[in-house]
Amino acid sequence: MTYYFARKLDLDFDEAIQHVTEALKAEGFGIISTIDVQDTLKKKIDVDFRPYRILGACNPHLAYEALSIEDKVGTMLPCNVVVQAMDDGTTEVAAIDPVASMQAIANPRLEAKAAGVRDKLKKVVDSL
Repeated sequence: MTYYFARKLDLDFDEAIQHVTEALKAEGFGIISTIDVQDTLKKKIDVDFRPYRILGACNPHLAYEALSIEDKVGTMLPCNVVVQAMDDGTTEVAAIDPVASMQAIANPRLEAKAAGVRDKLKKVVDSL
């Protein structure tokens, strides 16, 4: 089982960020955190890196349900979506597969919720 699903887009990096944000919103997710890896690596260790952003996507209703089932699941939230510029001029979008990450928690109720989140995130990536 892979731990993510991905898709390459023929869009520039900023356009891809916009499309991903809109697609997440359509599935009930908001972006609650953004990590600009390129900027952080340059500032912290003076390394040049390709445009690479980690978007922390959260669906409040689904997060609440998961936290109600397993209070420590917050260590695995939000669902990360990576947007990165590729050498060939495309932009790749990759989203975590929550079913894969939730295998670390032995709770069948949580696994069922993770499957619902996976379906929504996969729909986002497939729609791009």
